Amino acid sequence: MSGALRVLVTGATGQVGVDLVDTLRAESVPGSDPTWQPDSREIFPGEFDVIALSHRDLDVTRRDDVARVLKNVRADVVVNLAAYTRVDAAENDAVACTELNDTSVGVLSELCGEVQCHLITVSTDFVFDGNKGAAYVEDDVTNPLNVYGLTKRAGELACAANDTVVRTSWVLGVRGKNVVHLIADRVSRGESVRFVSDQRGTATFSADLARALVSVIRDQPAGMWHFANGEDVTWLDIARAVARHVVGNDELVHSVLTSDLDPVPLAKRPARSDLSTHKWTSSGYGAPRAWSNGLARFLDAR
Repeated sequence: MSGALRVLVTGATGQVGVDLVDTLRAESVPGSDPTWQPDSREIFPGEFDVIALSHRDLDVTRRDDVARVLKNVRADVVVNLAAYTRVDAAENDAVACTELNDTSVGVLSELCGEVQCHLITVSTDFVFDGNKGAAYVEDDVTNPLNVYGLTKRAGELACAANDTVVRTSWVLGVRGKNVVHLIADRVSRGESVRFVSDQRGTATFSADLARALVSVIRDQPAGMWHFANGEDVTWLDIARAVARHVVGNDELVHSVLTSDLDPVPLAKRPARSDLSTHKWTSSGYGAPRAWSNGLARFLDAR
């Protein structure tokens, strides 16, 4: 593929990874909006030479293996999607979570610098404590409430100044295991569901995040960037919208407060951690689609 930008994707079998790899290859992605081109450029077959690596192909916590792969592949860009994302489990598994979300990111940043390829890594809204009372921008002070957030913030700090960090939130992919599938399955069987009304954030549909990442891969902007679908939302709002789409009403969806959950989650969540995408849009990229639009596409693609 002479002239193609060579992109190595770690964690390529996760819900964002599968969508990103197919997007880079100009293949169809379930739940995507082909008309949304944030950089106003179509993706053409052969534009990217994609090396997609699962955890089985490359354990990013093994420095020597990472060094060998980077030296042999000679990628132009590395997109790091390998992450420990089990937020509650991380409370009792801090060592493994730290190795994957913090230490390995620092190693990738160092080694990418040595072979002169650009690193893009994905972080989370959980680096914030939720006390701002408004959408978070890129340079807001961080204050993670749980082990997962602490390790992701440490990974951000481990990056070099010219690396790209993309914070996102509440990621939902058609080909992933996530709460939207659970809600849709349960209400379609006539079962009731309970979701919290006091956790507010921004949903991100992986098909849209994948397309946004293509723009970042092309432009390789340094520093911190936020990307999520438009408009803040609660998990209760999402559950009700899913039910209305699937069965025509939301009578099976009931509200609960986080403090009344049984069992109580091990990890504390921020009450409000929605991400502002003002920097994204003011830099010339197209505004993200609204979460309701992304959800409709997700459910139609199931």
